[in-house]
This record gives sequence, C-alpha cells and structure tokens, in this order.
Amino acid sequence: MSKTNKVVVENVIRPGKTNSVDADMYAVMKTALLAVIPSQAPGLTLADIRKRIFVHLPEERFPGGKGVSWWSKTVQLDLEAKGEIVREKTRPIRLHKR
Repeated sequence: MSKTNKVVVENVIRPGKTNSVDADMYAVMKTALLAVIPSQAPGLTLADIRKRIFVHLPEERFPGGKGVSWWSKTVQLDLEAKGEIVREKTRPIRLHKR
C-alpha cells in the first residue's frame, strides 16, 4: 500500500469538507461497494450492503474485516457527495446507483 498515493474524498453530510485517504484502499472499497449497490431504487440498506461487500474485499487489505466499517462509510459518503450513488429518503437508509 503506497503512502504517497492519495485521493481526495468529500462528505455529503459536511459539504466543502475534504480529506485525503489512501488511493489504493479507496479504489478497492469503491469497487466492492459499486459491485453490490443496485442500479435502481429502492436500493439496499447499509446493513445489507456491508454484509455483501465482504466477498469483494481482499483479505490481505482487510484482515479479519479490520477497517471495513470506516472505509465503507468514507467511500459511501464520498460517492454520495459526487453523485455516483443516491440515498433514498427512507428509514433505514437505502442506497442505489444514480
């Protein structure tokens, strides 16, 4: 994992706030999320998404699931901020691709 390869992430909940995170880890999680998030409403709940992404995540990047929660939330909020995924106005929250 490269320490110098960074990507800027946004946060849909805090517009204008950005952070730099490891680009390789971001890419792995983004691929996993987009593999399981459906293309149409009503989408999946966050709990359902988290259950399904594990099969798309390499064990060497997330040993024993370590970091999955933080990375999945960070990438989810970034993808929402960038308009790649949509949050339905439901409880619990459901997501689908734009």
